[in-house]
Amino acid sequence: MRYFIILLITLTCKCIAFAQEATPNYGQVIRHAQFASKFVKPRNIDVWLPVGYNPQKKYAVLYMHDGQNLFDTTITFNHQEWGVDEALFQLQVSKKIKDCIVVGIWNTPLRRQEYYPKKAFDMVPDIWKDSLRKDLGNLQATPLSDDYLKFIVTELKPFIDHTYPTLSDKRNTYIAGSSMGGLISMYAMCEYPQVFGGAACLSTHWTGSVFRNEPAIAKGFMLYLEKYLPKPNQHIWYFDYGTATLDAWYEPYQLQANEIFKKNGYNNKHYRWRKFEGAAHNEIAWQARLPEILAYLLAK
Repeated sequence: MRYFIILLITLTCKCIAFAQEATPNYGQVIRHAQFASKFVKPRNIDVWLPVGYNPQKKYAVLYMHDGQNLFDTTITFNHQEWGVDEALFQLQVSKKIKDCIVVGIWNTPLRRQEYYPKKAFDMVPDIWKDSLRKDLGNLQATPLSDDYLKFIVTELKPFIDHTYPTLSDKRNTYIAGSSMGGLISMYAMCEYPQVFGGAACLSTHWTGSVFRNEPAIAKGFMLYLEKYLPKPNQHIWYFDYGTATLDAWYEPYQLQANEIFKKNGYNNKHYRWRKFEGAAHNEIAWQARLPEILAYLLAK
């Protein structure tokens, strides 16, 4: 029980909005503070530009959730980070991936509502919906993920494509996140397959709740995938999970998801998943495997 109390504090603290700007070890971060939206609450947007950034070139774009946790340990709630700039610098120097920029979308206190896929929530049995609403905030809480994706697709992406020299087509537009950020990345690709060409879903939070490992709740995500999964050969998918702390819950559900993808025609070229023995549910674990993930997702 003590671990889950700490975990809930951790997931909640991810929503703290630090004012300090991120200072990466490689490249630079440009802050678009309190980016306004008609769909969701304002939030900071951090855009990472690589070493040698050239405004005359065109860049692929990787959108990442929990943007305050990507580049700089001094501004994160737990003094951990993904190490995105280090991973991309090494990969781009070795010319293993496309040149890209990263758009770090900060979360808000409504993180759990914004990241929980609405259509999957609707497929959860009614007897579990009140429990899920309390997990999301209160008995009146409802997923805000559809509005969150509208913000990304109809407001943020046009701004990024107008402000920076991007390759705006779906083959050069990617999305990634961990835990509930993995859920919303999966949801984004299913809801907007014409916009996103690849998704990385790390430690995907198939249980939907940090308080209970309930198969009936997880089944909502499987039913959603069965109904809305895009056609194969047009997108790149990556999923993974560890075996420690909260990640210990995920394996049976990830295996179910694997079967759904396989049944729908996905093969190793367009779909990969990994199990990381002993890996926990935190940024240190995600940082360790990020270079391998980006090498696959952003391969030339």
